[in-house]
Amino acid sequence: MMAVFFVGIGIVSILTSYANSPLQIGTGLFFIGIFAAIYHPVGLAIVTMKWRNIGMRIAVNGVWGNLGVACAALLTGYLIDNSSWRAAFVLPGVVSIIVGAIYLGLRWESIKTAHTITKPRSDTSEQIQSPSHRKLLIRVSGIVFLTTAVSSVVFQSTTFALPKIFDERLTGLVKWLTDAIQTDGATIVGSLAFIVFAVASMAQLVVGKALDIYGPRRVFMAVAIIEVVFFSAMPGLTDGYALAVALGFMLGGFGQIPINDFLIGKLASGPARARIYGVRYVVSFTALAASLPLIAFIYDNWGFDFLFIVLAGAAFIILIAAFCLPKRLPTSETQAVPAE
Repeated sequence: MMAVFFVGIGIVSILTSYANSPLQIGTGLFFIGIFAAIYHPVGLAIVTMKWRNIGMRIAVNGVWGNLGVACAALLTGYLIDNSSWRAAFVLPGVVSIIVGAIYLGLRWESIKTAHTITKPRSDTSEQIQSPSHRKLLIRVSGIVFLTTAVSSVVFQSTTFALPKIFDERLTGLVKWLTDAIQTDGATIVGSLAFIVFAVASMAQLVVGKALDIYGPRRVFMAVAIIEVVFFSAMPGLTDGYALAVALGFMLGGFGQIPINDFLIGKLASGPARARIYGVRYVVSFTALAASLPLIAFIYDNWGFDFLFIVLAGAAFIILIAAFCLPKRLPTSETQAVPAE
């Protein structure tokens, strides 16, 4: 499936470069999205296949993903300025196909082995769970999907609105930098947003390491507290203070990304893990889509200050949910034993 992911995106991206109308471009992007949807359930299931240090593994995976998003706009702009918009589809498409071919070549023997080995069926009698264990699983699962939805709204709201927030709140700082560097204000705003995204994405590495050491409950609560504090402090701030506080809540926003994936990696095992990751990202992307009209509605009626208050409330909901997590997770490593 990972080979299909790479090669499929590459082929469709190259085909999209031949588009001659907005409808054709939209159709190409639709199919690019279909192949892109393969990654999260399949890739994260691969990342969490082993129990040891999955927090750091998820964090590294997330950092590369976020840096890719941050670099995409810069690379696309460069290709458009120096070639054409079609090159922005062709070049990444060719690279993706090459990576897919390399991946398939490196994994070919294990792929053939996976199709020839028949795995023994597990004894269902050993998987019997006590009612209390099932209740604990349901409780943690509910927390995972609740925090997934709320944190997705928070993350999308901040990442989508940040350039506009900087354009509105950093006018004095942008003017000073524009005069000092002799460049356009839009370039300064974009560069500041890129720096904040790049620095904040590194918070995932700290959180990933902390997850492996301290577990998800304390780490989740700490990240939520950071978000509550910095969102609450943002209304009314401008220039340098606004930049510093924005970096603070973006550190919290990026820091919470690995936590739910870590929880799923610990809760689920075997084939169920990929399916649950799939459901998790359906919830996440649905919330992401819903957050865009929410941002527009709040901004048009009350401005960004009220948006920060709403996001502080959302972060507080995450904090309460994290507080409800058990101190010890009900993982497949610690299955409940039936009473004699």
